Amino acid sequence: MGIGKLIWRFVKIFIIAFVGFTFLWVLFYRFVNPPITWLMISRGFERKAAGKTWKIDKDWKDFDEISINMKKAAIAGEDQSFLEHNGFDFKAIQHAISKNRNSKKVIGGSTISQQTAKNVFLWQGRSYIRKAFEAYFTMLMEVLWSKQRIMEVYLNVIEMGDGIYGAEAAAQSYFHKPAANLTKREAAAIAAIFPSPLKRSATNPTRFLRHRRYLILMNMRRLGPLDF
Repeated sequence: MGIGKLIWRFVKIFIIAFVGFTFLWVLFYRFVNPPITWLMISRGFERKAAGKTWKIDKDWKDFDEISINMKKAAIAGEDQSFLEHNGFDFKAIQHAISKNRNSKKVIGGSTISQQTAKNVFLWQGRSYIRKAFEAYFTMLMEVLWSKQRIMEVYLNVIEMGDGIYGAEAAAQSYFHKPAANLTKREAAAIAAIFPSPLKRSATNPTRFLRHRRYLILMNMRRLGPLDF
């Protein structure tokens, strides 16, 4: 067997193994809640390096244990076509590309599905390789998970403050109540900090955040009932 054929054989074996492993991994998390993410671990080490205590504040709640207001706020603030698209919002992606060409401040066009894939299965970063893996895992999730499961995982793993992950931990930290009891205004305040949760506060908002909260509340009203 020539060296070229041998290399191609190993490549095929690797691809088959990778696809099989990742398929089973995503399928596994359809039924089992992700215990921790790379972001949680890396943030924990960042806190230690900064002289702070190790902190991963999270408390998993099932879909029905999270206020409908929090679900609406997440969709209104991050991905208004979440229930219609198949993982990608190409209009939002094109808009982000156009804005980023003429702006120093980079904005993203990632859907809730893409953000969930990144948080659960991948590392942080903006490389093309990571974005390619993100797209791959997003497609697997959209095939193997329901929209309800994607939203449930998203609202339990997303970073919502310094060492704070998920809606329950955020609700307790900011408003001293369970995520099930969040009001529309409180949910919108939490959703308003999603893009930069380490630099923003849900309870001490800047003028920009107050405006963003207002826009999220307006979008929540326009959404109507959510059909999960």
